[in-house]
Amino acid sequence: MKKTFLLPLLLMLGIASCVTINIYFPAAAAEKAADQIIKDIQQGSEAQPQSGLRRWHARVDFLALLGIGAAHAQADLEIDSPEIRAIRASMKRRFAKLRQYLDKGWIGYANNGLVAVVNKAEIPLRERAAVERLVAAENRDRQALYQAIARANGHPEWADEIRRTFAKRWIANARPGWWVQRADGRWVRKS
Repeated sequence: MKKTFLLPLLLMLGIASCVTINIYFPAAAAEKAADQIIKDIQQGSEAQPQSGLRRWHARVDFLALLGIGAAHAQADLEIDSPEIRAIRASMKRRFAKLRQYLDKGWIGYANNGLVAVVNKAEIPLRERAAVERLVAAENRDRQALYQAIARANGHPEWADEIRRTFAKRWIANARPGWWVQRADGRWVRKS
């Protein structure tokens, strides 16, 4: 008789202890972080870094409170680490020259989160190598930035989502007249 009550009790306790925490990519936080970083780089202003502590917001549904179901956690995106600060500083130092080439229409913001040479034929031959070196250096930093943000948040698998978010935000923050690449691959001047 005692065994028949013990088994259902153990089964209920086992179910109650099964709570899965799913952490979803914080898209809204990523857009906000991207805008903050981009504006800091483009305007040269000192943006206020976020706290070094990760902040987690958890939403636990009713069944999870009973021990059934899943708890869903959404992370704010951490954008302040020594590695991220170093990459941002490098990008800031480079931006004045990059901006000259953006203004001239020689380079533009690609839809993959990088910069690209748009009008190679318009670049004077004596300046092409310098432009291509600058683009390569910028793209190395951009790729490193996306990976560093993902690592700083304990989710290296987020690097591609961070890159896609930044790609949209670079284009959204581009100045009128700069070349930007649409999702279909066509290059247009931003109006």
